[in-house]
Amino acid sequence: MLGLFAKLLPLDSTAPDFALRDEDGAIVRLADRRGAVVLVFYPMDETPVCRRQLCEFRDQWMEFQRRDIAVWGVNPGSADSHGKFRRNHRFPFPLLIDEGQKVARLYRANGLVVRRTVYGIDPHGRIVFAERGKPEPARVLGAL
Repeated sequence: MLGLFAKLLPLDSTAPDFALRDEDGAIVRLADRRGAVVLVFYPMDETPVCRRQLCEFRDQWMEFQRRDIAVWGVNPGSADSHGKFRRNHRFPFPLLIDEGQKVARLYRANGLVVRRTVYGIDPHGRIVFAERGKPEPARVLGAL
């Protein structure tokens, strides 16, 4: 387990591929995406900081959409929990179910709870942004 002291994946490295289900049961595969992607690993649905973080991405959604950048929230919560969270806050992007923190482990965001971590992946599958915590969406956009 990498957990607490794991370093972020290095910039310009290849983003690990994965396939996860979203809250509606659709399979989302990184390899299927032809544009840039932002992965937002967050600990839990409906907690104050997680809500604020994802709402900031929602509020900048038009700019992400204009630039053809997908945003995917990721944590091990259930489809039911993700669905309620998404509806309650009108998130225009999917929330992916990472059972057992398998993808969080690939991206060094795993731990007792998922570590708040944001990655920006360019259309070529390269990591161009990697930061722990709650970076401003504008900074993530700037890297992409």
